[in-house]
Amino acid sequence: MASPFVRKLRAFTNLSQDDERILLGAVKEQGRPIRAGQDVISVSDPVTAIPVFLSGWGYRYRYLRDGRRQILALMLPGDICDLGIFVLDQMDHSVGALTDVKVGEISPEGYATLMDAHPRIRESLWWEQLVASSIQREWTLSLGQRSALERLAHVFCEVFSRLEIVGMTNGESCDFPLTQSDLSEVAGMSPVHVNRTLQAMRADGLIRLEGRVLTIPDFEELAQAGLFDRAYLHFDHVGAHLGAN
Repeated sequence: MASPFVRKLRAFTNLSQDDERILLGAVKEQGRPIRAGQDVISVSDPVTAIPVFLSGWGYRYRYLRDGRRQILALMLPGDICDLGIFVLDQMDHSVGALTDVKVGEISPEGYATLMDAHPRIRESLWWEQLVASSIQREWTLSLGQRSALERLAHVFCEVFSRLEIVGMTNGESCDFPLTQSDLSEVAGMSPVHVNRTLQAMRADGLIRLEGRVLTIPDFEELAQAGLFDRAYLHFDHVGAHLGAN
């Protein structure tokens, strides 16, 4: 089975075997392990490589001076951290490991080769970053306009959809290692409000959360509750005209 990194980019275009070999060859330090709770890269760190999540979950975050934290994005298997970050001298946010993770790295030289010598790969990497920006806009919309239940329902639908595209769902279920405290920092809600909202969602049969596993009995019902439209994820093979075939 291909790595989540390759499977995700296949959602954009048909990659040839050579494309996949070149992509994986550009990701150095295959499987560098990082324990849950540690940083993959920290704010103010010098930028020396682009991290790629090969397995496990992470998150972008920022702290305020008084210790309050906001989770800015979830990093799932196959996700790339800040493509093109080399134009900056240092990180302006941190990327932490939510679970034990394995991270590969793309060097400046490897990145330049991918972008200059392999047009189909270049287009797929641009697509990956445009999707990341689209997700960020949707999160901003949630924080500004969606209700508490809509915010959480939207997060569950998005995570399930992103895992599904890389082959990491099991029927109606997927891994979901976020705690209620983590969810409060994702959704901009207090932990108490998250708890009450989750209870209401369970009572309505929208979700089941048991042992770090999320089950969605009726995805369309949950999507309706969260005003979720997966179009913003752009998992519709829009680069098929660039495909290997």
